[in-house]
Amino acid sequence: MPKTALIVEDEIFVALDLERILVDAGYTVGAIAADSAQALAAAPACSFAFVDVNLRDGPTGPIVAERIARDYGVKVVFVTANPGQIGTVPAALGYVRKPFSDQAILAAAAIAAAGSNEATVDADFVRLD
Repeated sequence: MPKTALIVEDEIFVALDLERILVDAGYTVGAIAADSAQALAAAPACSFAFVDVNLRDGPTGPIVAERIARDYGVKVVFVTANPGQIGTVPAALGYVRKPFSDQAILAAAAIAAAGSNEATVDADFVRLD
């Protein structure tokens, strides 16, 4: 399942925009989750995730990211207007700042789906090394 994405985002229009970008590029979106419980339930069927920091149940994105990476091997990219709130999430590949471009999302998806640094990098995708 190298191309199945999980979108963890409580703003439906942002989530639908991410879904459109990914589906148009040939990725499958396994689920859109608005809170921690939904994200954790959907994670086993996905190989990478775009995670916002602030979700319906509060600033739980970093906790969700850590758990889905640790428990299910999901590659994580944050999509947030507040990168300073990410903190230390060793499993996260990086982040894309909102508002985002299609190109930045696709660059991050390519890196997450490939599982390596060999994919094309976009200047709007910031690695968390």
